Amino acid sequence: MEQSIEAQSIDPNDLLIFARVAELGSFSRAAERMGLPKSTVSRRLAALEQRMGERLLLRTTRRQTLTEFGLQLLEHARQVVAEVEAVSLLREQRQAAPSGRLRVSMPSDVAILLLADSLAAFMALHPAISLELDLSPRRVDLLGEGFDVVVRMGDLADDALLVASKLAVFTQGLYASPDYLAEHGDPHSPDDLARHTAVRLMRGNGEAAVWTLLQGEQRWDGVPVGRMSANSPEMLMRLARAGAGIAALPDAFAQAGAREGALRRVLPAWCLPSNTAWAVYPGRKLMPAKTRAFVDMLQVALRGCSEQPVV
Repeated sequence: MEQSIEAQSIDPNDLLIFARVAELGSFSRAAERMGLPKSTVSRRLAALEQRMGERLLLRTTRRQTLTEFGLQLLEHARQVVAEVEAVSLLREQRQAAPSGRLRVSMPSDVAILLLADSLAAFMALHPAISLELDLSPRRVDLLGEGFDVVVRMGDLADDALLVASKLAVFTQGLYASPDYLAEHGDPHSPDDLARHTAVRLMRGNGEAAVWTLLQGEQRWDGVPVGRMSANSPEMLMRLARAGAGIAALPDAFAQAGAREGALRRVLPAWCLPSNTAWAVYPGRKLMPAKTRAFVDMLQVALRGCSEQPVV
């Protein structure tokens, strides 16, 4: 006796589960994200494979990979996920106020030096939102770890699953304390920096970042001389204020110190390449109200960061 068409049909929920497992690379992470027992996720995926008549995943104790058929099915499963999310987001956007848990990752320097007041105001304006901030220096997996928004600096890799909105262009320059310059003198050209001490930005490979200085068509590249390095621009700014040496800083970070007289621009005719800040979030037909409200806040709060430096 032949099965009915309805009995042979594919449950859209199984496609949702398959898409989550494929994108997160783990049954456990998919189960946690969807609020299901791991055993249920495994059973539903096995049932989907049985209905399809082919394996979708090749699983070992260490990793899992998609079969060729699994890759083809994933494209259709993602369409189901997109439609389900669109319906959910449409419902959310009908609500009067943004609400829910909002997970955000951003550089600690940006959060502490530029956004603390705006973040407090955002929470006061949206009492139904629960905000979780990750300020660790690591580059988080936005989709895999369930973040709603991340703030990233510099060039971005192409990713069809993500959307990026430009927030600000951070201009950069050299700064030192008046006390340091009174003791060591002002450099008059980039070559004079060889006779000065720098507090240096440390890259992920443990090496000091090269300073690239620009003036019109002129360019100067060099590794500053110094005995102290840190991977935090905020720390470099505080060291420069304390007289430890010259630091390369985003002008937006140094402006408060410059206005107070605690920092002074060094080689003001020269600047470092600018650095763009982006808000990155999952690419969806409809953005959740809580995400839209947060991105709007970021754009307003950082709007002035593209201004000319205080000299």
